[in-house]
Amino acid sequence: MNIKATRRWDPEAAPSFWINHASRLLMRGFERQLRPLGFGMAYLPVFVALEEHGALLQKELAERAHVEQPTMAALLMRMERDGLIARKAHPSDKRASEVSLTRKAKARLPKAKEAMAQVADRVTSGFSEQERATFLALLRRAVTNLDAAAAEDRNTPAP
Repeated sequence: MNIKATRRWDPEAAPSFWINHASRLLMRGFERQLRPLGFGMAYLPVFVALEEHGALLQKELAERAHVEQPTMAALLMRMERDGLIARKAHPSDKRASEVSLTRKAKARLPKAKEAMAQVADRVTSGFSEQERATFLALLRRAVTNLDAAAAEDRNTPAP
């Protein structure tokens, strides 16, 4: 009887374990810093898009944030409730509305960015510039690998 040895999986020896663990710790740190400003991590793609491009349609925001329309609609409702975005009727399409940042959001955004930068800097605290550059390059390559695998999965019919 020939039993093929299976490779034992050791989670702590897998980069995915540490990436996931680091991500969870980062998200907690970001949320802890953003909560006093009335922000949440989910709001950030909207803030970035509106700050960079000015008023946008909900559809454009969903595309830029890489989320589905219903998810963006719910997010924008919360942001509007919190006084962070304003909507106004689109000049040519009465079914659509343009979304923009409120003064309240614009005033708090610099503090949020600074808080985010402080949390992000903790990740590479004690790294040399070369170590930091290598770490970023490796993470980018890992994301590229995962994006390619996801694209293959989307293009492969289910069995």
